[in-house]
Amino acid sequence: MTTVRLPLFPLNSVLFPGLVLPLNVFEERYRAMMRDLLKTPEEEQRLFAVVAIRDGLEVAPSAPGLPDPTAQPEQGPTAGFGDDPLTAFHAVGCIADAATIRERADGGFEVLATGTSRVRLHSVDASGAFLTAEVEELPEDPGEEAGTLAEGVLRAFRSYQKRLAGARERSLSTGAELPDDPSVVSYLVAAAAVLDTPTKQRLLEAPDTASRLHDELKVLRAETAIIRNLPSLPATDLTRGTTSLN
Repeated sequence: MTTVRLPLFPLNSVLFPGLVLPLNVFEERYRAMMRDLLKTPEEEQRLFAVVAIRDGLEVAPSAPGLPDPTAQPEQGPTAGFGDDPLTAFHAVGCIADAATIRERADGGFEVLATGTSRVRLHSVDASGAFLTAEVEELPEDPGEEAGTLAEGVLRAFRSYQKRLAGARERSLSTGAELPDDPSVVSYLVAAAAVLDTPTKQRLLEAPDTASRLHDELKVLRAETAIIRNLPSLPATDLTRGTTSLN
């Protein structure tokens, strides 16, 4: 087992390999992380690990006075994650490569990163200004009949898009070229579908591409059937994923 230590950026969402991650960084712990990443020469990759926060485990108030008017926000790299941050995060995440890190006048950062590969979280270190983690890169096995499953998933995804566009009473672009590589298809569909974080996390953790595609096929068919039977969905049902302040 080969592990590496990387800065750790927890989010209320799941990052998949190949997908773009824009970040608006304003918390001091993540500002410190970006300042440290900027020390890496531009010709080298500026890598950090992204993990999804387990539901209900980020408890730090986001501003003074919330929710208790007399309380001040918890400070430090573990703020909101309890005494053992490792238990607050899902065990499988994704490495992000920050192609752009731009510092603003207020000291915050605008970051544009891309997911590269899945990793398993082994330990979390909170001794510095920001969290770091020991992670092990996970291989992407194709599994059996991934190509055939990918074709089925793409058909189901197009049908899902059309139904979703109708429910939202606006059009979604379905004419764009979609990839042929089964693993790319599996990650693209997992990221693009309107699913809750636990479902997306399950797809990220799939043991191989074929398993992920098989799961997606079931999920897309179920979601499409729901939208078909409920053509006028409340907006909250179509945007169930949570967002991160960062």
